[in-house]
Amino acid sequence: MAKSDVKVLGSWPSPYAMRARIALNIKSVKYDYLEERLWEGKSELLLKSNPVHKKIPVLIHGDNPICESLIIVQYIDETWSSAPSILPSNPYERAIARFWAAYLDEKWFPSLKAIGIAQGEDAKKAAIAQVEEGLVLLEEAFGKCSKGKPFFGGDQIGYLDIAFGSFLAWLRVTEKFNGMNLLTEVKTPALLKWADNFCADAAVKDVMPDTEKLAEFGKMVIAKMRGGTAQKQVKY
Repeated sequence: MAKSDVKVLGSWPSPYAMRARIALNIKSVKYDYLEERLWEGKSELLLKSNPVHKKIPVLIHGDNPICESLIIVQYIDETWSSAPSILPSNPYERAIARFWAAYLDEKWFPSLKAIGIAQGEDAKKAAIAQVEEGLVLLEEAFGKCSKGKPFFGGDQIGYLDIAFGSFLAWLRVTEKFNGMNLLTEVKTPALLKWADNFCADAAVKDVMPDTEKLAEFGKMVIAKMRGGTAQKQVKY
């Protein structure tokens, strides 16, 4: 397949755009990455490709746009099915992976973001507690899903690894801003080791944002959100 047949519209700070890129890397699919500088405006291609939500990421395969990060990951897994599998083959294990991926997107990551924009120490402590509670649950889930292997997906990165691992850069930035460790040897030893394995993987290391660079971007985002000037269409 020609390189131009597959494109990803994304933005470097976005964990959601990272998911599509990791999935394509796992499948060894060549693609064009088109950077969207959302804080400056949205391209015509993005607006045309995702007219409903008008947000990244978008996978364009031939002339067909596919939207929403986890849907994109599933599409990649099904389209390039001869390469390493991303979703579990067992229906129950697939359902469990999807359950935790939904939990991460709908509850855990919003709590992580809430730490940065919390007004007052009580609100920040409450957000931190929710994040830590979630990490304990995910530590337990890792033990069940990994079955003693390095990743949620077993011997190699799978669907839940991509869903969770894409948030690691923002987790590190949150730790840096607040002078704390959320992944620890005491409470989450398995996740701590998993995070190192995930970030070192060949499919991940070149698309994982640098912590210092992301922290500088994060300062700008937090300042806008606290000031009530954040643009709703910019999703990270």
